[in-house]
Amino acid sequence: MKSVLIIGLGNFGLQLAKKVHELGHQVLAIDKNEERVNESLPYVNDAMIGDSTNETFLKSLGINNFDVCIVTIGNDFQSSLETTSLLKELGGKLVIARANREVQEKFLLRNGADQVVNPEKQIAKWTAIRYTSDNILDYIELDGSHAILEVLMPDSWIGKSVREVDIRKKYGINILAIKENEEMNLNISPDLIFKEGETLLVLGEQKLIQKCFHV
Repeated sequence: MKSVLIIGLGNFGLQLAKKVHELGHQVLAIDKNEERVNESLPYVNDAMIGDSTNETFLKSLGINNFDVCIVTIGNDFQSSLETTSLLKELGGKLVIARANREVQEKFLLRNGADQVVNPEKQIAKWTAIRYTSDNILDYIELDGSHAILEVLMPDSWIGKSVREVDIRKKYGINILAIKENEEMNLNISPDLIFKEGETLLVLGEQKLIQKCFHV
């Protein structure tokens, strides 16, 4: 279990706080808006009204006691930048900041952020890849060239074994799991036979996955 500080309770921040809490971590949520703080109370361990650009206020939280500090302020970049910088100065172990544009990412990284997330950019890319292909059901980018994809089982593979298809040798693609009726099978042996109705979780270079599965 980790101790997580989330600053900014807009739509993204609130959903993040809920999910982190659901995963069993301790969450302290902060926002200047009393209504947003009250809305978050059922979903977090604690929530406070406060100005995260105020150094005295942040000091009172004991920043170095948190495993992760996440700045999710989306509509005031100056406040996001100041908060990020202060968190690092006050001993933040891992400071994650939200950006809405690439130029913001650069400034945040230069001013204390260990990592930056850009939800709009990431969701836009996921949506474009997911809904412009008939064969892709889910997509997780690992870096600029590699990804994990959930893809439909090709008709030509049904009744064949993993060994017969051998996409690792042909394309350098690894089959991580096979999913059927929401059940995940991680036991992928060379003799496993592919069946109709299954989907595959595969890991590899994106362009080779696209070539292999015609996506």
